[in-house]
Amino acid sequence: MAPGVQAVCASPTQLSYSPRPMQPTRGTRPSISAFFPCYNDESTIAGLVRETDAQLRCLTGDYEIIVVNDGSRDRSAAVLAGLAQELPGLKVVTHPVNRGYGGALRSGFAAATKDLVFYTDGDGQYDVKEIPIMLALLVDDTDFVNGMKMSRSDPAYRVFIGNLHKFVTRWAFWLPIDDVDCDYRLIRRSVLQRITLHSNSGSICVELVKRAERAGARFR
Repeated sequence: MAPGVQAVCASPTQLSYSPRPMQPTRGTRPSISAFFPCYNDESTIAGLVRETDAQLRCLTGDYEIIVVNDGSRDRSAAVLAGLAQELPGLKVVTHPVNRGYGGALRSGFAAATKDLVFYTDGDGQYDVKEIPIMLALLVDDTDFVNGMKMSRSDPAYRVFIGNLHKFVTRWAFWLPIDDVDCDYRLIRRSVLQRITLHSNSGSICVELVKRAERAGARFR
């Protein structure tokens, strides 16, 4: 575990949301890859990786953490080099030039080797302490768990525009989830192995969900 990070292991029922009783997911000790696309995230990526390490260590001994440095121009590379010394299991994938959000996600998916793949953004806008909740929802009849923004501190007009965008996008593409723009996801790698992604932009989120649906993925 990273120095200075204390693992406080909470069951899903101790967290902010308690899923209804379900059958456990396949296996009792999950195998998890967690990755983060990183672009100019020097101020957030270290804390995010350390907290993820603490959370995953509570859940399983079979995990890996991957950061895709997508051509960052700040000190992200130096921060990640230091983290790699601190956490020998950390994998850093480096893009010499920026490939876009979609390109970073594609590299992260390609680098993942575990049965389950979790990812979220490297800017720290989502709380990785909720990974146990995602895992509790990934039961045997589910392949893809998608997060949802529950509260926002944006001005009212931005919230309205965001909600309108979600509604239009969902119905324009007939998506099986409510919030395709929430990049907080846990997916079985077997699903990712059945699809090929092409987008290098933010539209990869729609592409990922649609291709997974067409490949037979079951969503929650």
